[in-house]
Amino acid sequence: MMWELLIVAALLIIIMLAQGKIDGNKFVRDNEKLFLLLKEDDYDFLVMAKYGEGVDAKLLFEKRIKDALVILVGVFFFMLMMTKKLSFLNLIICFAVAYFIYKSGYSNLKAYYKKHLHEIDLLLPYYLKSLEILIQHYTVPVALSKSIDTAPSIFREGLRELTGKINAGDSSIDPYMDFAIKYPVRDSMRMMRLLYRLGLGDQERKQEQLIVFSRTISNLQAKSRETKYKERLERMEKKTMVMLSTTGVGVMLVLLLSILRTFTNM
Repeated sequence: MMWELLIVAALLIIIMLAQGKIDGNKFVRDNEKLFLLLKEDDYDFLVMAKYGEGVDAKLLFEKRIKDALVILVGVFFFMLMMTKKLSFLNLIICFAVAYFIYKSGYSNLKAYYKKHLHEIDLLLPYYLKSLEILIQHYTVPVALSKSIDTAPSIFREGLRELTGKINAGDSSIDPYMDFAIKYPVRDSMRMMRLLYRLGLGDQERKQEQLIVFSRTISNLQAKSRETKYKERLERMEKKTMVMLSTTGVGVMLVLLLSILRTFTNM
C-alpha cells in the first residue's frame, strides 16, 4: 500500500510541475545563494562563448539546477520502489545521479570551448590588428574600451573584465595576464605582455613599441592565413580521396558484374 501511495505522490508532483502549480524556478530563485555555491567560476564565460551575449547565463544555470532536482526526486522514488527501503546508499546514489546530470551541462560547454579554441586562435590576430589602429590614436586602456563593441563576441566579456580592472586602478600586468589565461591560445601571453609594455611607454618610445607590436601581429596573421590555407588543402585532399575511393569501388563493382555475367552466359 505504501508503494502505491509513493507512486501516486510522484505522479502528482510531476503533474503539478507540468501544470505550473509548483514553480520550480521560484524554488531555485528563493535558494539562489545556496545554489550559487555550486556554480563554476567560468560558467558565464563558457555560456557566452557558445551562445553569444544574447543568452542569459543565469536562466541556463537555473534550468540546470531545476533539471538536477527533478532527476533527484525521480531517482529517489525509483530507488524506493526498487529496494522498498530507504538507506544511506540509496541517498548517495540519488545525489550522485543528480550531480552527474547537473555537471553534464557544464562539461558540454567546456568541451565546446576546447573544440573552438582553434577558431579563437585564428580570430585573435585580426582583433589585435584593429586594436593596433586604435592605439595609434588613443592610450592602450582607452583603445581597449573602444574596441569592445567591434571585437568578436567571444572576446567581449574578457575585454570588459580587463578594462574594468584597469579603470579600477590596477596598473600591474595582472589584468592582461588574466585575459591571456582566459583565452589560452597561441602567443596570447606574449601579445598581452607587449600590450602592457605599450601602455607603460612614453610618447617617444610608444612609436618604437607600436612597430614591434605591429610586426608581431603581422607574423600572427601570416601564421593564421597559413593555417587556414593548410586546412583548406586538407579538406580538398579528403574530398579528392573520397571521390577516388568511390570511383575505384564503382569501377571494381562494374568489372565484377561483367565477370559474373560472362561466366553466367558461358
